[in-house]
Amino acid sequence: MSAGLLALLDDISVIAKLAASSIDDVGAAAGRATVKTVGVVVDDTAVTPQYLQGVTPEREIPIVRKIALGSIRNKLVFILPLALILSQWAPWVLPWILIVGGSFLCYEGAEKVWAKIRGHEEEIPAAELGSDAEKALVSGAVRTDLILSTEIMLVALADVTDQPFPMRLAILVVVALVLTVAVYGFVGLIVKMDDMGLALMERARTSGGKALGRGLVTAMPKLLAVIGVVGTLAMLWVGGHILIQNLNNVGFTWPWEHIEHLAHAVRDAIPGVGGVLGWLTETVICAVVGLIWGSVIVAAIDGLSKVTGRESHEPSHTHEAHEPSDNNESDVTQAEDRHTV
Repeated sequence: MSAGLLALLDDISVIAKLAASSIDDVGAAAGRATVKTVGVVVDDTAVTPQYLQGVTPEREIPIVRKIALGSIRNKLVFILPLALILSQWAPWVLPWILIVGGSFLCYEGAEKVWAKIRGHEEEIPAAELGSDAEKALVSGAVRTDLILSTEIMLVALADVTDQPFPMRLAILVVVALVLTVAVYGFVGLIVKMDDMGLALMERARTSGGKALGRGLVTAMPKLLAVIGVVGTLAMLWVGGHILIQNLNNVGFTWPWEHIEHLAHAVRDAIPGVGGVLGWLTETVICAVVGLIWGSVIVAAIDGLSKVTGRESHEPSHTHEAHEPSDNNESDVTQAEDRHTV
């Protein structure tokens, strides 16, 4: 009987080692797949804070939480099952889905650019419009996240196609959860930076601590202004890149081939910084293509709206960051006023 028990324990030990090995394999593969998505993750992080401008401090984290939950739902409920099914039985459909998604990002970015050029009035902050506007704000952010999350998950999927189906599923679930927590955790830190600065100003016992707090508060408007520009450029760049790359995947190859040829020529021509300049060349071209294609869609929607007698496309539920004041005291006062609304 003791021999049987020892044999059973030995079997359990082997199973445990196999399970631990599988967990290690999932973690390692998830890490590799996550690295491949860094470019899109950076863009996601830059785009999201735009949706929180004009929101009162007490609603910032709840809204980030809602967008993060929507992002997890996008990845695990919608994108992951569809991507696994299509990659298994109809992989030819995936590039077309990404072409549509890339076009949407181009449209979003171009819409912001043309709204700025036309001098459209900024929207009333969601905080002043009530819960319905907040729901619309979250919905807009989650829709944009759907496109970026699709790109993230498909990039990760491409790196694990050689894995068995259960392993592939486990890896992608880990990627989805880790990246969502990372992106929206960082977004939460960004939008609460002025709160942390005010807390330091009020509670710090040293002049250095108070100075750090004041620096955080005065840097916030400038940071949001930069994020607003970076977020729009990211939409155009990623949208154009997704569009061009997936047109290449469905047989329309010359745009991607010409861009790659030019980028390689720049890399080879300039030693040392050629890699950076080659990437920058590709990025600028993709952003220009994104702006052109997005502008075509904006014009088409405007034209359709006029033909049907409806108002022009709805402005997006984001706001340009207010221009930073040259007076640090003014920026601090504005940050304090946000907490007394």
